[in-house]
Amino acid sequence: MNPRLFFVAALLAAAPALAEDLPMTDIVPTGDAAAGEAAFRQCATCHHVIAPDGTVLAGRANVKTGPNLYGVAGRISGMVPDFRYSASLKQAGERGKIYDEDTFVAYAKDPSAFLKEFLGDPSARGNMTYKVRKEEDARNIYAYLHSLSGGAIWPAEAAPAAEEASQ
Repeated sequence: MNPRLFFVAALLAAAPALAEDLPMTDIVPTGDAAAGEAAFRQCATCHHVIAPDGTVLAGRANVKTGPNLYGVAGRISGMVPDFRYSASLKQAGERGKIYDEDTFVAYAKDPSAFLKEFLGDPSARGNMTYKVRKEEDARNIYAYLHSLSGGAIWPAEAAPAAEEASQ
């Protein structure tokens, strides 16, 4: 088995146990969730937030440009099932990139620049072309997304139900 695939499979298998040991609800974002809701409107062009039970929490269910952002707080990058990520974002996930507040903000402000630095690869690129201009807006968006999922880590077994609801 490819060592990278083994690493990703091991991380996915361990995610429920890690979630129990390190509850993501203990993460307290510094942003303002109410202001993040307003700022998320710019993200809703490409993203939605759909809970594992199929409930649309933000955005439109039929948006498919970007991945579902439910549970993004604490999630390993490039891990929403059946979403086609850039090779660089997948590689970042394989190397353990987790969306905590600071990495989310850095990524949202300039995805390709973040990936180039994180991977140490000047040719790394992300598929997200939009850049959140203000750090405060990115922190607010993170707080809003965190509030929608209660800081839950995306449960791998629930992902297909939420993704099917968006079709």
